[in-house]
Amino acid sequence: MTISSQHVSSQPRLHQKGAIIQEFGTVKQFPLGLSYEARMYSCQRLNKVLADTQILYGLYKKHHWLMRGATFYQLHLVLDKHAGEQLELVDTLAERVQTLGGVAVGDPRHVAEITSIPRPPDGVEEVPAMLSRLLEAHETILIEAHDAAARIAELGDDGTNDLLVSQVIRTGELQAWFLAEHLVDTPLVRA
Repeated sequence: MTISSQHVSSQPRLHQKGAIIQEFGTVKQFPLGLSYEARMYSCQRLNKVLADTQILYGLYKKHHWLMRGATFYQLHLVLDKHAGEQLELVDTLAERVQTLGGVAVGDPRHVAEITSIPRPPDGVEEVPAMLSRLLEAHETILIEAHDAAARIAELGDDGTNDLLVSQVIRTGELQAWFLAEHLVDTPLVRA
């Protein structure tokens, strides 16, 4: 067949559906030197942290947009910076799940089913309430990450342990410190 006689169509093949080739909650075998049990457990715990981190990212963006008051500009900037750092963690966590042979939680509706972080009101809260909500979300993730890291270390999954400790926990602790310091009452200085 010559090129001139081939029929080439540039029409996209729309509305395709496909068979699921790997179910959520399963892991396929990769030559990583880790047992099936270790990889399965790590993926389950990582997906929990991943879901909560995606919700935290969304909270940061919401509060970034809705910030009010005298410290608007400073908080607007810091919340956006923290959101960006959380988004990087989302990608890193998801890639670790995939590296272990699992399926990362990605659909927002699925994330909402897995997360432990409570849904905020649809409206605008006072600034201290927004910051407190972010701190509570951080604490939820930090508790989960500390527990997961310890148990995953026992299973010999050093890569996941390192990710949880050096990235999730350290980033979360630093961001929580920044937020908590905005909730300190400082006395007015009188001349």
